[in-house]
Amino acid sequence: AFPTYAASHVTAAPVPAEMRSSAFTLTVDGRPVDVAHAAANYDFVSFDVTGPAEVAITAAAAGFWDAGVDIEPWRLGLRATREGREGQTIRFRIPGPVKLAISRPEDFLNHASMFFLFADAPAAPPPPAGPKVQIVSAGVHRESLNPKSGDTIYLAPGAFVFGSLNLWNVENVKVLGRGTIVYDGPQDPDTDQGWMQKPDWHCIGAYQARNVEIDGVTCIVRSRTWSIQMKDSTGFRFDDLRVLGGNPGNANQDGMDWLGGGDTVVRNAFLRASDDDLAMEGNWDGYTEADMLRPGNDVTNVQVENSELSTSISNIVRIAWPEKIYNSSGFTLRDSDILDAGIGACGQSFGLLGLWGANGASGNHTDIHFENLFLDNWYSLAQIEQEQPAIRGVTFRNIWVLGQPPLVASTMVGDIGQVTFDNVKYGQAQVSSDAALPLDVEGGAAQPQFITAPSPSAAFAFEPRALAPGEKVVLVAQSALHAHYTWLFGDGTQGHGRVVRHRFPDAEGTELDGKNGAGRFRVLLHVEDKEGRQDWAEQDVVVVSAWKEAAPAANANEPGLAYRIFPGTWTELPDLAAQAAAPPAAQPAVLTGTSSGIEADAKGLTRYAVAWDGFLDVPADGGYSFALISRDGARLVIDGAEVAKTGPPFAQVCGSPGNAARYAVGAIGLRAGKHALHIEGLNSNGGGTPVLLWQEPGAAMTRVPESTFWQ
Repeated sequence: AFPTYAASHVTAAPVPAEMRSSAFTLTVDGRPVDVAHAAANYDFVSFDVTGPAEVAITAAAAGFWDAGVDIEPWRLGLRATREGREGQTIRFRIPGPVKLAISRPEDFLNHASMFFLFADAPAAPPPPAGPKVQIVSAGVHRESLNPKSGDTIYLAPGAFVFGSLNLWNVENVKVLGRGTIVYDGPQDPDTDQGWMQKPDWHCIGAYQARNVEIDGVTCIVRSRTWSIQMKDSTGFRFDDLRVLGGNPGNANQDGMDWLGGGDTVVRNAFLRASDDDLAMEGNWDGYTEADMLRPGNDVTNVQVENSELSTSISNIVRIAWPEKIYNSSGFTLRDSDILDAGIGACGQSFGLLGLWGANGASGNHTDIHFENLFLDNWYSLAQIEQEQPAIRGVTFRNIWVLGQPPLVASTMVGDIGQVTFDNVKYGQAQVSSDAALPLDVEGGAAQPQFITAPSPSAAFAFEPRALAPGEKVVLVAQSALHAHYTWLFGDGTQGHGRVVRHRFPDAEGTELDGKNGAGRFRVLLHVEDKEGRQDWAEQDVVVVSAWKEAAPAANANEPGLAYRIFPGTWTELPDLAAQAAAPPAAQPAVLTGTSSGIEADAKGLTRYAVAWDGFLDVPADGGYSFALISRDGARLVIDGAEVAKTGPPFAQVCGSPGNAARYAVGAIGLRAGKHALHIEGLNSNGGGTPVLLWQEPGAAMTRVPESTFWQ
């Protein structure tokens, strides 16, 4: 029994005091709902809802939401409003049952403060009482769950079990309800012991188990261990699963692992891990050479659908590992959202798929399918390597990338064939070649097939390109089909029809991160024909309330940029703007020069910072998005206004040298003509010079051409 509000369609169970969060409070349709602390800096709320509802989240810290509000999955088109004198409260509407990740833009790594909202359909009632039925009531329980074959366990809403769910040599087990398992084990936080197969070592651990149904369970993982591990187990069915794992070490905390076995279906899951979200390995018995070389059992027939996946590091899907010997077949991930994919590398760069059969690894890996996926924050699409025998039949179909481009190239190395990229889209652009992906094909891998003719095909244009708040904009889908057109304008509203007219309310953007009088609205178009075939397109529309006028720049008639190199060792990008603007006589010893683009001759220096100065020639009035990609740190300033700055350097792991590539994006309204340009970049770990991208109004995100640089 838990409270039902007579005047509302919302129900929620109380959270015990020891689990309650002090960082946030929340109301749904004006009714308070308890917020729980999960792990690391993560908090979550769980309630039942039968229709649309208004959610208000108040942070305890003043100004917490000042940097913006990122509500994922982006596919839903949700947008918050910010309230209160100190910006502590955000408010938005949900359409009904949803699973959301809420944070501040570009803040999703392991130390980020993240809020997870699980609005569920009403929970099923408990099963009829019987000798094989265990009811776990609301409240705190300090014991693990150890069902026997044929048992049913019902976790009532508001039940918090501190321990594990152990499924050891059992079959025909059901674990149902809407309760929470909180796992905080004895693992060493500085070493990887999470692979071990033994009871009370994971939130859910299974060994030689068969025919298990787990429905409605939330797993909270606070220690450095794999969250859900299935060893030589088959016939698992997960529905409405929630896994939240966070540890300061940011490693060895997978979401779900199959060590042999398979025949698993995962539906409506939400996974936030500190390592691979989904990992298939034949065995894992330690790190000695004998352990690694011991052949493992095959993993077959794993299907994950209608789910949301997030990790602070590593891959969304991991298959194979150096030296491992086993086969896998029949993996499918479809109809799902990739909220946050890991960044960096562990020997191999991270990606949506990391398949790493190196250093003597052996196995056949076949029939691997990714279909109907939305990518929000991500790193690369696929890193595929196999020495022996082969990888065959890898398909990426309907991969809709929203927002950023790939930060590093994909790779195919070794005996790899029958790989297909079918309607992989960045925003509106379909990927049609290795260079467009980008993809490096090496070591005997066969050239993949690119398919770029979906039916229907979603794309759109808009006018005018220079747009102010409240001004009417006309958006036109470019394909004139007998189809259904749905628009998500990125301001929390929707429209329908091939041609729509809209007015954006402000210049703060979808994520409320607009500054400099310009904000990016993430506009999505969904097209579905009478046969049920669908396609999506995404494009930013920048709305401007304050314009930057072009400078006279009468003397800016030489192409290129001037640069100054500042020798020194910094852990983060220093602020070079004041130094670069100082008269030469006031400068420390620096190297100077000119370049056609964003490069500089450091004369053999390995640790230094660079400031480039000049002018950017803007072709037309409009709201422009600019993005930076940098490994060590970069900053972009236009007409004295900071537009984008990457986060602090993020070291790669497993001995991979250097830092991960970081991404930052911002918008500004520019009149046609030349504008003062200032770029800073740090080289502390061999990261090279920054990459500067722009999205002209109505165009794709591309590198800023050198022809626009003047000094």
